[in-house]
Amino acid sequence: MAVVDITIPPLAESITEGDIGAWLVTNGDRVVKDQAVLELETDKATVEIAAEASGTVEILVAAGETVQVGDVVGRIAEGEGATEAAPEPVEPEPEPVEPEPEPEPEPVQAPAPEPSPAAEPSSPPEPAPVPKAEPPPAAPKPEPPPAAPKPAAVAGQLDAPGTRREKMTRLRQRIAERMVEAQRTAAILTTFNEIDMTGVLELRKEHHEDFEARHGVKLGFMSLFGRASILALRDFPELNAYIEGTDVVYHDYVNLGIAVGTPRGLVVPVLRNADRMSFAEMELAIKELATRARDGELSIEELQGGTFTISNGGIYGSLMSTPILNPPQSGILGMHKIERRPVVLDDGPIVARPMMYVALSYDHRIVDGEQAVTFLVRIKERLEDPTRLLLDS
Repeated sequence: MAVVDITIPPLAESITEGDIGAWLVTNGDRVVKDQAVLELETDKATVEIAAEASGTVEILVAAGETVQVGDVVGRIAEGEGATEAAPEPVEPEPEPVEPEPEPEPEPVQAPAPEPSPAAEPSSPPEPAPVPKAEPPPAAPKPEPPPAAPKPAAVAGQLDAPGTRREKMTRLRQRIAERMVEAQRTAAILTTFNEIDMTGVLELRKEHHEDFEARHGVKLGFMSLFGRASILALRDFPELNAYIEGTDVVYHDYVNLGIAVGTPRGLVVPVLRNADRMSFAEMELAIKELATRARDGELSIEELQGGTFTISNGGIYGSLMSTPILNPPQSGILGMHKIERRPVVLDDGPIVARPMMYVALSYDHRIVDGEQAVTFLVRIKERLEDPTRLLLDS
């Protein structure tokens, strides 16, 4: 009966290990070729590993364990007759050992009477019984060393009463590493501005029904901000570049990262060549990627290669924030909640307008303050007059 190994396949150039998030089958289950059998949590996404043959599954590595690319984590016994996983070897129970009898107390010998000189023993006297040596006590079986005592609980300590400890997922570990890496390796600075969203809201109100009827998707804010960012990146290519050693690497295209919150953590799927997309193409791509991100169905390739990122904290009610760079990128645009606020118009009157604060975090090693501020002003100008987005001006 042929046996096919379930191995961890090559995932991406920078990924060499992951955690088994969950087995989708159990020992003894019948599977068919290409059926998903386990979920592997990597630094970037959760990837499903499929069976390479049909047969019966035997699990070798439990969920939660860290594995390397190429590791064998299970086997599939091919053939219709295989219905149960090979039974695990059972160690024979040790035969019962009768307890050794406790040694009897040693008798106290009375002094032997001196033999009469006339009397000769008919046989040589028997030697006095030698007391049986007491066996040494059995050595105790080796036991695991006692766990080191935990330090006394202090305020805020994880092990204090009323707290619990959970292992971070591989994705959450990677997010933490990248955030710290960004803070450590880049000179991050943030500049702010505010946008009067009246023109954008009127544009959407006037055209949303026709747009959705023609393209099957709503006209959202992300495509408008994406287009405004792409046009501004043409003016300031430093924000679409990154530092590598002593070189600056520029891109003649825009791979736009869109930050998406998921139950597993924040991920940033990438719209490749977003600078060539129409509004409808961008909206469709964003909708599809966001849905697949929340369902944990993104491939690793779809999370790599971004050159500039947009993050919308406004969907959670954020009024203002300082977004952190997504290394090695040199710029990230933060959108926020739209809120009606009093605004003084150029001709004097005070009116209530739907306003949004926007933030641009940038790597000050490659982007100067003047460039960053002007970049954000260009985005503001185009969104306050949305016809400029349609004219690419």
